[in-house]
Parts: sequence; structure tokens; C-alpha cells
Amino acid sequence: MTSAHLTTLLPTVPLAGDKHSAPVTDWSGRIGWVVGLVIFIALVYWLMRQGWKWRGSLQSDVPELPALPEHQGAVKLTLSGRYHGSTSAGQWLDRIVAHGLGARSRVELTLTDDGLEVVRPGANDFFVPAARLREARLDKGIAGKVLAEGGLLVVTWEHGGRLLDSGFRSDRSAQHPAWVAAVNALPSAVRAAGGEAARSAAPRTPQTATTEGPAR
Repeated sequence: MTSAHLTTLLPTVPLAGDKHSAPVTDWSGRIGWVVGLVIFIALVYWLMRQGWKWRGSLQSDVPELPALPEHQGAVKLTLSGRYHGSTSAGQWLDRIVAHGLGARSRVELTLTDDGLEVVRPGANDFFVPAARLREARLDKGIAGKVLAEGGLLVVTWEHGGRLLDSGFRSDRSAQHPAWVAAVNALPSAVRAAGGEAARSAAPRTPQTATTEGPAR
């Protein structure tokens, strides 16, 4: 019997040093999937920016925001928290993005005899003169942001012939009712004079608009 026959008859015994080969990873497929995901995210971001720019161009008639006064009036209230955006009054999804009003940020609010000072680190500060403040209320949604019922302080003010709602949330939400009371208790002569100017300049809105603020 030849060695060839013995090799055929004897079972094949694996050597102790033999190892199973590791599975081959399809790196090209994984890299392609990652690249596709990155491109998709970049496309979504680009579309969002284009939409933001388009909305800003539609609001080109919104004038520059009043700057903070050099001399601060007598302070009534202060608040630290977050600014959640501004919309057309009564239309909680009609976001205003002109002059940085669409950018969410931290905020320091100060209500004085002269008006409302809005200081936003990293974003545009602005000032609302007392004559342009219309009202304040508790709400739960603005500019697509939804919070708990009453978790949002919404201040309505007039700017450039239109009424705007701006939403704020204090770090201590228990402060909200005091702010609502203080804004709504502004001298009636000042508020009445400002209200007459707004009615003559601002377009009429449906009566139901003032109750449309809460998220649905």
C-alpha cells in the first residue's frame, strides 16, 4: 500500500496550531453607509438654513429692533431664563426670524418704568418701550416649542406696525404670574396711547387669534 493510499484512508486530523479564519468585514459597505448618512444630514441642515433664509426674506419689512437704553429706568422685576422665540401675535407657529428674533438663547429680562430690556448672551439684545407693550399671559407653546401648561411667559408687543408674541421661560417658573400682573398693570394712559397707534398701523387679525397661542 502506497503512502498515497494511507493518506486517503486515514482521517484528516487538524493540527493544534490551526486557527479559524476571522470573518471578513465589508468595510466598503460600512463606509458607503456612513458617507450616505453624513450626506443626508448635511442636506437636511442645508434645507433648514434655506428655509430660514427664505422666511427672513419674507420678513424684510420688519424694522431694526430698538437698542437697549443707555440709562436704565426704575427696575420693577428681573428674570433669568430662556428665550424661546417670537411669532406673529396669536399664531404660535408663525415664527419671526428677522434680526435674530428666531434664535433661541439664554435671556436676562428686566422690566422697568421705561419698558422691557431683553439681554441675550450670544444673540441680539433688544428693548421694548413701555408704550409698545400690550399684554402678558401664561401659555404652553410658541414657535414650535411646547412646554407644560402655563410654563411659558408670553409678552405681546408692537413693532413695525405688527403685533408680536415673544416667549420666555424663567429658571424659576413661580415668577411668571408676577410678570403677567406687572406687565398688565402698566399705566393705562401709556398702554391706551400705544394701543391706539397699533390699531391704526397693524393689520386686523381674526378675533380667535388671541386664543390660538396654546399648542394643539
